[in-house]
Amino acid sequence: MRQALIVEDEPLAANRLARLLAAQTQVPVTVVAQLASVQEAVAYFKEQPAPDLAFFDVQLADGLSFEVFDQVAVSCPIIFTTAFDAYALRAFKANSIDYLLKPIDEEELAQALRKLQHLTTGTLAAAEPSQLQLLQQALQQLQNPSARAYKNRFVLKVGEHLRAIPVEEIDFFYSFEKATFLQTADNRRFALDYTMEQLEQLVDPQRFFRVNRGYLVQLNAIQDIVQYSNSRLKVVLRHHAQEEVLVSRERVGAFRAWLDQ
Repeated sequence: MRQALIVEDEPLAANRLARLLAAQTQVPVTVVAQLASVQEAVAYFKEQPAPDLAFFDVQLADGLSFEVFDQVAVSCPIIFTTAFDAYALRAFKANSIDYLLKPIDEEELAQALRKLQHLTTGTLAAAEPSQLQLLQQALQQLQNPSARAYKNRFVLKVGEHLRAIPVEEIDFFYSFEKATFLQTADNRRFALDYTMEQLEQLVDPQRFFRVNRGYLVQLNAIQDIVQYSNSRLKVVLRHHAQEEVLVSRERVGAFRAWLDQ
């Protein structure tokens, strides 16, 4: 059984990942420790033998996980967990660094473990420094919106006509009964031929946030945010206030950070 370390500053996300790992059968994994900060991770790798595998959240309570690698040698393979969109992170797949997009999907976790198990050496190999630099560069690009081009409008077919809807007029995207829609600021609804995952990649992440599997909301469309429970938030959307739109537990931390940009 392989030993894994979890470095994650959100307790709910860390505990959920631990439960998912415990449920894996093809590649059995046991969690040896859960850490929440750069400081704790540096101390662990200085004092403890390296585990077989480490899961690193990119953004920790006291900085980015890359700061760990600057301060101490990490000789085990790494799987990153992140709330950043998958489009900008595709390069890591090609460089034998894997990542899991939050909220972590059980099958994607299983695929990542199988990938590490079947590396060409037959054993788990640590990430090369150049690969870590590639990851860091892409994340810096994500943090600089001007470096990426996002959609400015969506062209939709309405009957026999085509209509261009500027992104500025869109309050939110949502899915309903296996279909995807956009809702405008003047309360119009249009069907789309995109999935929610595709829309996440197409719109500016500083303007839009995927609060759960069903809603991708625009900042200016948020009318109110209500504490729903100890670990949940309820988002009240204009023109859609009757709907109960809850921020997923795993996304609460990233949502707060998005609001505070």
